[in-house]
Amino acid sequence: MGRVIGGRYRLVSRLGHGGMGTVWKAHDQVVDRDVAVKEPRVPETLPEAERQKVYQRMQREARAAARIDHPSVVSVYDVAVEDGRPWLVMELVRGDSLADRLAEGTLDPREAARIGVAVLGALTAAHEAGVLHRDVKPDNVLLGRNDRVVLTDFGIAQVEGEQGLTETGAFVGSPEFIAPERVLGQRPGPESDLWSLGVVLYAAVEGMSPFRRSHAPATLQAILSAEPQTPARGSGALGTLIMQLLRKDAAARPSAAEARQALEEVVRPPQPAPTVLATRLYGQVGGGAGIGVGVGADAGEGAGEAQSAGSRFVPPILHKNRKAQLGLGGVVVLVAAALVLVLMKPFASEGSGLPSGWTVRDEREVVDASLAVPEDYKRVLDDSDEDNQSVTFKDPSGVFTIYFLRAVKDGEEDVTGLKDAVEKTIAKRESDTQYDYADAHSKRVKSSQQGQPAEDVNTTYRPYSSNRDDYIPYLERTHIYVNSDKTAWRLSVTMPAKGEARKTGDKLYEEVVKRLEIQDLKTAAK
Repeated sequence: MGRVIGGRYRLVSRLGHGGMGTVWKAHDQVVDRDVAVKEPRVPETLPEAERQKVYQRMQREARAAARIDHPSVVSVYDVAVEDGRPWLVMELVRGDSLADRLAEGTLDPREAARIGVAVLGALTAAHEAGVLHRDVKPDNVLLGRNDRVVLTDFGIAQVEGEQGLTETGAFVGSPEFIAPERVLGQRPGPESDLWSLGVVLYAAVEGMSPFRRSHAPATLQAILSAEPQTPARGSGALGTLIMQLLRKDAAARPSAAEARQALEEVVRPPQPAPTVLATRLYGQVGGGAGIGVGVGADAGEGAGEAQSAGSRFVPPILHKNRKAQLGLGGVVVLVAAALVLVLMKPFASEGSGLPSGWTVRDEREVVDASLAVPEDYKRVLDDSDEDNQSVTFKDPSGVFTIYFLRAVKDGEEDVTGLKDAVEKTIAKRESDTQYDYADAHSKRVKSSQQGQPAEDVNTTYRPYSSNRDDYIPYLERTHIYVNSDKTAWRLSVTMPAKGEARKTGDKLYEEVVKRLEIQDLKTAAK
């Protein structure tokens, strides 16, 4: 017999697991029914404060779901505390996730719209209850028995009136479904969930998100700058709605009511062709005149086509088999009502240790060093500064910028040592308007460069070109090293100071600094 949780829930079998928890099928011995139980699974190396945040997030998930009364929102029955850890007890939804279904093939537009109506209903109920889901994606849409559709996993939901929890690690969920305003760290609203629904609908008819790229930074760039093509398999009313939901400007997206109306139009079966009564006169024996009525025979050749067009489910065999492509198993298993949060790694390493999609740039002629950067970043040289040598790498969307400067001795930025270089950097950021830093605040952190002392300076600021009341705060992270010859190197990465882009920017900075190699490194100057 399995372990009993909370004195009543006996664990039967494991349904799935991820970076932050394990979902079990369990049996409620008090009321004699099967349930899904979500166990928090936290790395032992995680500090106690971070462990408590994970537990708080699970409890918030329960509160968020409990506030919503809708048949397409998973029901939460209980929170059982075992050994100081909260275990979430929910209804068990037997079936596949939408992600599982899409691994077999794309959906017919009508079936995609039917699922969309249910998810939209769940989101509308959540928004009315003051809850933003923030993680709408195919993995979190369950397809149960009797055509039931269930939205699950409110683990990172934002609940009105509750203090937000700092998310640790990299991404929670899939970045390809995140709205542009969230990438930029702006305050999300119901429109952000509707954007995610639009991406889900796009994936349902096309097989994948239009913003999926080889690595997370490129995906975020696509979300901010790429304009997806209208889905080929979801043309017509559904395709129009999808493109409206994917507008970069949140205020320009359709309302939930408008989206529902459009989806219901797609779901509604086509009206049968009207019956045409063809009246004709014909002569009868004896010269009498009679009236004959022909029903349907002359109704038009296109009637049968109109009735069936768009109403059939497209068998998976007719589409590209994505399950084989992705290497997924074909066994259908029970899917728990709450899928597990997965921590994605924005920069997955290749066999060489270099992040996927990155390349090493040999810049010895310019800055006497080599560094690794994403291979799609554009290289720009500044030949106007005679005293210093610098090279810039810009990502295609302009969100992130890598700037590398080598300041030679006796130049304009001459320094006496590391301490002097750091202080001058901070002074320029916090006082010199020509460098485009307004309201700047800097913090310094000890670091190292190839075993020698170095320092990092983190500066948050407001671009001078932005409005003081409506702007995106930016962060510049600068790695500084000065050798015994008083030559200084400054490697900077600029990024939005908040949101998912901040997490990607931090990881970008850490990877670039870690792989920076200064040629003929000499003893550091203090």
